[in-house]
Amino acid sequence: MLFIPSTERTTIITTLVVSMFKPFNFGVKFCRLNQNKQLTEQIPVYSVHNFSNTGNAARQFEVEVFDANRHFSVKYPHRHDFFEVLFLKRGTGFHVIDGNKYEIQPPCVFFMSPGQAHKIDFSSDIEGFIYIFTSDFYLINQTNRNRLLEFPFFFTLRRDNPPLILTSPTDVQFLETLFLKAIAETGKPAGVSAELLRSVLDLILTSCAVLYKTDEPVVNSGKSHVVVKKFFQLLEENYQKNLTVNEYAALLAITPNHLTQTLVTLTGKTSNQIIKAKQILEIKRLLVHTNLPVSEIAHQLNFSDQSYFTKFFKRETGLSPLQYRANE
Repeated sequence: MLFIPSTERTTIITTLVVSMFKPFNFGVKFCRLNQNKQLTEQIPVYSVHNFSNTGNAARQFEVEVFDANRHFSVKYPHRHDFFEVLFLKRGTGFHVIDGNKYEIQPPCVFFMSPGQAHKIDFSSDIEGFIYIFTSDFYLINQTNRNRLLEFPFFFTLRRDNPPLILTSPTDVQFLETLFLKAIAETGKPAGVSAELLRSVLDLILTSCAVLYKTDEPVVNSGKSHVVVKKFFQLLEENYQKNLTVNEYAALLAITPNHLTQTLVTLTGKTSNQIIKAKQILEIKRLLVHTNLPVSEIAHQLNFSDQSYFTKFFKRETGLSPLQYRANE
């Protein structure tokens, strides 16, 4: 005989009684009894140590061969809290980053910034290399603390991640040599040289930056670029807090007007528009990829009023959260 604690019996009886006097809502897919399970379902966030085959939780980088026989498995979609360079030499498939879908056309290089969510579907003959690293690992000896933000493929102004398509065999060979050198260094029994690995990583990033084509505008010798990219970085780190434009401007130590003017100049969008777009993207992700009830999604994204949360989503998308979930 199944034993049910008294508190759960009360919840079940209450739910049944209420349902007798209330029309059943076919738009609600998830019953109250499963709420505890739902609250544990999230879009996974992986750190570098999750991908390490050394068991070293303190390691701030990993570089290895990327193929269909990798030593670990991950759930898709997922997020990273690190930077990633994925160099693919062979194979086919698609890579979806923050809702943008890109065809895998080797030889090519994909770049990802911390906080981005992605999903990759690839053929069994996929072959390439991957280098993942934290900002601390790369910047430890850098005098320019904004160096990573200055690369054209991290925290892009257009909020997209088109891959670098390599057309020169010489470039492909050079890049492969760099990855192989880094992998060989990590395999040394006497221990790795972090300085060498940083130097190789810098060569990879700098070489790719030279080849990477972008039509993003350049204003004030890149100073405005850094402001915008820092804002995007803060947005990825703080979107769950539902911060205002004034609060983001304070974190950047600039005025709200300066922030908005810079964003409009470089992106064509205001601060509010970008913040709203990020909120809608995260709400959609949680609606589609988790079983969380709408009330919990509103709570996670720091909306104090669920009614306002629903109205906000419907105003921006034309659908209520439950309608969007049903359609997806």
